[in-house]
Amino acid sequence: MAKVTERKLVSFDWAVKKLLRSKANFEVLEGFLSELLFDDIKILEVLESESNKESDDDKYNRVDIKVKNAKGELLIIEVQADNEIDFFHRILFSTSKVICEHLDEGDDYSKVIKVISINILYFDLGEGKDYIYKGKTQFCSFHNSGDILKLSPGQQEKFKKVYPGDIYPEYYIIKVNNFNNVAKSPLDEWIYLFKNSAIKSNFKAKGIKKAGKVLDKLNMSKEERQAYEDYIDTKRYNKGVFETALYEERKKIKQLDRELQEKNSQLQEKDSQLQEKDNKLQQLAKMLLANGFSKEQIFKQTGIKL
Repeated sequence: MAKVTERKLVSFDWAVKKLLRSKANFEVLEGFLSELLFDDIKILEVLESESNKESDDDKYNRVDIKVKNAKGELLIIEVQADNEIDFFHRILFSTSKVICEHLDEGDDYSKVIKVISINILYFDLGEGKDYIYKGKTQFCSFHNSGDILKLSPGQQEKFKKVYPGDIYPEYYIIKVNNFNNVAKSPLDEWIYLFKNSAIKSNFKAKGIKKAGKVLDKLNMSKEERQAYEDYIDTKRYNKGVFETALYEERKKIKQLDRELQEKNSQLQEKDSQLQEKDNKLQQLAKMLLANGFSKEQIFKQTGIKL
């Protein structure tokens, strides 16, 4: 039995940004998408997206690529490292924006294009134990469990779809950090690559061997290797800046917490002193009453009402 070896590769976010937009490398994304969607995906073209543009994008820990498949569907593949509290809202906006951008003025609504949003995340989004989640619209019966609304026969014939949800956007969330590094399926082999920037010699997922060649630093030009090292350095720097800012904020919070505890302690001490003073006045008032002083006299002397 051949020994299983592991080969280190460049990070997948770099590959999405710089390598996988080339038609010569479509096979890599086609392989991953085919395993994820359980379909034989063929990419026709890479379309303009936020990180297609050459700009100062390297300062952001997010890259995306938008492709069109042979079915005419649009697939947005996004890789993101940093937590974003309104992430669900943003991917909803992104799919809606893409739909609008690809509907020409005067087109009827039947021209609305199918959009699939695939999100490879290196942070803990939401609350859940699994590492792959799928979101899809369903119209469920209000009264009858299991009754899911279908398109009419005429609609099915015209649109070549069965359910309204087949028209609506779909969302895939891959929480890379939740993966336990045990590849039990071809899709798991891809997620292993995402998490470890490496593939094992016994991996057989569609497109994974091509990925091993394309993402191998040894197969990159000198300029590409230098650009990759610069990219990684930038990510390290940004991470360091973020962690430093986070440390400083936590230090400020700890200081404020200490000051609050000191103030609470001072207030408790003052409260104890006031309580002790009140007890003494109560004792004095009772003593004066026992010695024949009137309640009015006692109140004038002590402020205590008996």
